[in-house]
Amino acid sequence: MLKISLVQFTPEFGAPAKNLQHIAGLLNGVETDIILLPELCTTGYSFLNQAEALTASEGLDGESIAFFKQLANEHKAMVIAGFAERDGEKVYNSALIALPGGELKVYRKTHLFFREKVCFSEGNSGFFIVDHPLKDCKVGIMICNDWRYPEAARSLTLLGADIIACPSNLVSNVWGIGMAARALENKVYVAVANRCGTETRQMDDGSTQSLTFTGGSVLYNFTGEPIEQADKTEQHVITLEIDPLLTRDKFFNAYNDLLNDRRPKFYLG
Repeated sequence: MLKISLVQFTPEFGAPAKNLQHIAGLLNGVETDIILLPELCTTGYSFLNQAEALTASEGLDGESIAFFKQLANEHKAMVIAGFAERDGEKVYNSALIALPGGELKVYRKTHLFFREKVCFSEGNSGFFIVDHPLKDCKVGIMICNDWRYPEAARSLTLLGADIIACPSNLVSNVWGIGMAARALENKVYVAVANRCGTETRQMDDGSTQSLTFTGGSVLYNFTGEPIEQADKTEQHVITLEIDPLLTRDKFFNAYNDLLNDRRPKFYLG
């Protein structure tokens, strides 16, 4: 068995130190094996251009990364956290995976959403699996808008994921349809850590952009049903115990295996 904790909160735009302090407070006393935080949880979301995102970004020697490494060691947990990653003159919408013991991995968002296309470079990490060092569990990572592409979750499933962890800054109300489908069609748990709150920025032309994030952080069972879900506005940690091994038998009746029954030669794209 394994415990997973989904952290839903409202990051303050441009205040990474305050956001890290907020995260530490929410997780105080939490006993868990995986900590999943929202997309861009250290900086906030609503960047206006690439230069602004690059200024707010950090490399793997940054203060936020050190914080997440310490968090992983203190909780003896895998920590998955969205951040703006600097790599030379490029900036990526990334997820850090920090493991107890100090190992780090980074997933870079494959499918950018909305104004992210003018702020971030397209992710080039590809999809991969991370083995939990202390539990028999294989974790795949995708970020927010990746959910719209079934190929993302299917790729992670084919690589062996038991859980797909999805740091998110979701602003629609339709994602629940897709996320639940990703769990059902792959027979995997899908964990979504979404943020809440509203960010309003003044655009270069004097207009304003206001984004309200929909919260609702949730863990979907491999049947596609929500096990537990937060409301739209609460700042809250959901901790649940699951059995990752239940996802490995891909039969859903005596005759049908989700993966072995695939017929890729007939598929397009």
